[in-house]
Amino acid sequence: MEIYIDGKFYPKDQAKVSVFDHGLLYGDGIFEGTRAYNGRIFEFDAHIDRLYNSAKAIALEIPMTKEEMKAAHLETLRRNQLTDAYIRTVVTRGVGDLGLDPRKCERPTVIIIADRISLYPPEFYEKGLKIITVPTRRNLPETVNPMIKSLNYLNNILAKIEANLSGAAEAIMLNQEGYIAECTGDNIFLIKGKTLATPPASFGALKGITRGRVMALAAEIGLEVVEMALTRYDVYVADECFLTGTAAEVIPVVEVDGRKIGDGKPGVYSKQLKEAFHRYAMENGTPIYE
Repeated sequence: MEIYIDGKFYPKDQAKVSVFDHGLLYGDGIFEGTRAYNGRIFEFDAHIDRLYNSAKAIALEIPMTKEEMKAAHLETLRRNQLTDAYIRTVVTRGVGDLGLDPRKCERPTVIIIADRISLYPPEFYEKGLKIITVPTRRNLPETVNPMIKSLNYLNNILAKIEANLSGAAEAIMLNQEGYIAECTGDNIFLIKGKTLATPPASFGALKGITRGRVMALAAEIGLEVVEMALTRYDVYVADECFLTGTAAEVIPVVEVDGRKIGDGKPGVYSKQLKEAFHRYAMENGTPIYE
């Protein structure tokens, strides 16, 4: 495996950053996760745009143009001879001193890692997830806005720890008002009748790129797609539930807080959207090899 760091490629065991990098010391930086399917990068421009939007939101100037960044991604995939992969892009504030001041960091660090990923075992996609809601609340948007994919993911990690301790595969996080925001690493969707509902970004959800594509696919198969306030009650009485994310793709949920969702099996629309998303991802995207 070769890893991109600041314009050069290093073997995995030689890919290192300074202990004075503020990404390590303070979580001061951003990241992005992108997928490649069948030799094509899925929604490449959208992921790069989100990376740069996250950077702008924390006043971090990425020392590359978007086109240079895209070229570095393509070269990383080519060097690793990958056609199906998960790409993790990290931009830190860079090397500074032991103080907080980002002005002490002269140049951001850019890292690109490409590898294969399997977030959940295959049987979970067939049988569905059993998940829980947890006490840890979503960050307030006016503090660390969930729309920023920052390196400080402790809020999500604390919720994930609670899920782990309960033996659950994932955790639903509520916002400060008690409405559903999202899961620790995925967006959440509910189906009731022919309506597909998901929390709006203003409730603490990331406006996921997979989320957006699934919403478009749902409309194409005749579902009414709405963004609305959702409570745990709405989850418990839903006909179907599923999660979406770059790593997770589309995965059904069959139980929440001990309550079966629908008949306790992955629903018809959840299966249909999982298959539709996979077909779309395999057939669309930016070619890696030309």
